[in-house]
Amino acid sequence: MEQANANVSMGLLFRNRVIQTLLLSTFFLQIGVWVRNYSILLYVVEKTNEDPVAVSLISVAEFAPIFLFSFIGGTFADRWKPKMTMIWCDFLSAISIFVVLLALFFGGWKVIFFATLVSSILSQFSQPAGMKLFKLHVKEELIQMGMSIYQTIFALFMIIGPVLGTFVYQHFGINAAIAIMGVAFLLSAGILFLLPSDYDAEEMSEATTLLQEMKAGFKYVWQSRALTMLGGCFAAAGLALGLTQPLAVFLVTEQLGLPKEQLQWLMAAFGIGMILGGGLTVGFSKKTPPQILLAIGMGVSALGFLVMGLSDMFWLTLTAQFISGLFMPCVHIGINTMILKNTDSAFIGRVNGILNPIFMGCMVITMTTSGWLKKTFSLVSMYETTALLFVIGVLFLVPLFKGSTILEKSKEA
Repeated sequence: MEQANANVSMGLLFRNRVIQTLLLSTFFLQIGVWVRNYSILLYVVEKTNEDPVAVSLISVAEFAPIFLFSFIGGTFADRWKPKMTMIWCDFLSAISIFVVLLALFFGGWKVIFFATLVSSILSQFSQPAGMKLFKLHVKEELIQMGMSIYQTIFALFMIIGPVLGTFVYQHFGINAAIAIMGVAFLLSAGILFLLPSDYDAEEMSEATTLLQEMKAGFKYVWQSRALTMLGGCFAAAGLALGLTQPLAVFLVTEQLGLPKEQLQWLMAAFGIGMILGGGLTVGFSKKTPPQILLAIGMGVSALGFLVMGLSDMFWLTLTAQFISGLFMPCVHIGINTMILKNTDSAFIGRVNGILNPIFMGCMVITMTTSGWLKKTFSLVSMYETTALLFVIGVLFLVPLFKGSTILEKSKEA
């Protein structure tokens, strides 16, 4: 009976016009993003003779807009119609890409950073608009399953994306890569026209100023117990991931005593785990509260980092990476579902704009200091601290467990 209900739910989900359109749009968008990331990286490395400053500027262009534009973009996403917001963002990304292509023909290669910067800025407006469409057009009981499928696409591209981007650049060059990016963004924009028309009622009153709406967003998050606890969880997870993300290569060379090239197998194991985990999570996510799903994902991540920090055997470290990847979709799906289920549609953009910078900010803090900390402390202690931070993140979710059970029972009644 449960399997039959799951199949019915899956059928309803895939017949949903919004889900169909967003998944197809995301597929083309991911092609553009990964070709952009790796083609531009390889191009800059080649042009600058591996200048670390120039290479680091790529990351700045990609991540800085999250701090500078996430909340602003989320606020405007709440003011504007979500369908047209997404279409215009993809269209403007494509235009910026073709401007870069034109500049390359005239020899101005440094404008390549502009492509990453513009599309990263526009994604801060587009992403919360997509979340808002989920809230408006997908039944609440199907949201978590929809997020599972959505996350599986991202996991898939974590494996094929770097290969695709590298292949395009090495075989066709930067001009062809830029052209593919532009076409991918245009295809994404064109597909989004298939979305249902925006509701006029979703437009905010002109009497409300942008500043007032920003203040209302902070007040909304502060007054929501679920969202404030999620913010604490975000901070702990960001600190944890940033602490060890730059140190993975040392796990291979120092802890395992292997050549640095072996790192690719650890990353592949994590990515394969994420793809399988995304598919498996679709099956049981419908009956599992999102905070439980998130706690499971973070708990297994803590265990994975604990094992990786202590292990001196390649197969054990590889297994820990795979299992961590297998449960990582629980984290992403749990987070997105919690935001959608605990946020009114009018505040989706601003809630995203507040919580995402918390995660990124904490990750950047520990990422920046991880090199210095490694010189002061051992690699083992760094990984064990990461595991502890994940456990602290789980503790932020504990107060929500009982409340969620009562809420679910009241809804069923």
